[in-house]
Amino acid sequence: MSEIKSHEFDNFLQRSAAGYRLFLLYGPDRGLVSERATALAETVGIPLDDPFAVVKMDATGLQGAGSLLDEVNAIGLFGGEKLVWMRGASTEKALIDALQFLASDPPVGARLIVEAGDLKKGAALRKVGESSRSVASIACYSDDARGLQALIDKELSDAGLRISPAGRERLMDALGGDRMASRNELRKLALYCLGKDMVDEDDVLGIVGDASAISVDDAVDAVLKGDPDALLHAMKKITTSKTPPFLVLQACLRQFQQLDVMRAEMDANRQPPAQVVATLGRGLHFRRKPVVEAALKHWTAPAIRRELSRLQSTIYQSRSRQSLEESLVIQNLLAITIQSARR
Repeated sequence: MSEIKSHEFDNFLQRSAAGYRLFLLYGPDRGLVSERATALAETVGIPLDDPFAVVKMDATGLQGAGSLLDEVNAIGLFGGEKLVWMRGASTEKALIDALQFLASDPPVGARLIVEAGDLKKGAALRKVGESSRSVASIACYSDDARGLQALIDKELSDAGLRISPAGRERLMDALGGDRMASRNELRKLALYCLGKDMVDEDDVLGIVGDASAISVDDAVDAVLKGDPDALLHAMKKITTSKTPPFLVLQACLRQFQQLDVMRAEMDANRQPPAQVVATLGRGLHFRRKPVVEAALKHWTAPAIRRELSRLQSTIYQSRSRQSLEESLVIQNLLAITIQSARR
């Protein structure tokens, strides 16, 4: 079993990666999956723009397990090491069968890198990777606070910039959902501050978008506002970016759980929404606080609990009937959005 935890990757890359020929990378942070796959590819020691030594494939276009096995085992035109790079993996049986075969008999002259999405525990592809010692199975989860701090320090120091405490705090609020999006926002900020020595809070507010899951937040806010058009627009962005719709359900469930606690505080102590949000909503992004305040004025405690029950039921259905996940999520979120609009 060669399961590499998300925080162990840097050490693995430096010390152990050269000993493996099969790599499976998965997780909800697609940017981090792509970034780490590129870092692994660079350790192979061949130019990544060499079409004779690097073969890039899409899992959705795989024609049976044999096509991948033939590609991995084929000798390069000019000999030497070969890299097969598979992207967009999920539950493709052909890929699962091929990886299982390669895990039992690893290739000698080639390496295989497989980029997958957010594979749940027990998913067939993840199971093959985690159960074989010849496959390095690498989890890629969103950056925690420590990882974000390191990313901010590296990108800004590379640009010769320092950052104020207030600016750093704003950056920490805005980054984190996707490594590639976070890195791009930091590089955009560095370009914006070209010629300065210190990045301040106004610089961050002026140029950095919310890369911490802005589309998911947009979807949740649309539900609270009762805006079906905004919800459908946000869901379109989410599905286009291949973000699992399940993550929107989770975010919406957390938001309604928070509303439930806040509404109970309002009713028990006769406090206005603004005061409750100020005391119990410290984790909310400052741009979202007015939306939550407005929702508290219109949603009663029984109504909030009814929608919590609906969300929990939808989560169960989407997990047990994954082929219908997207339609179940959109249908039930629209139903809650319409209830919100009526209020």
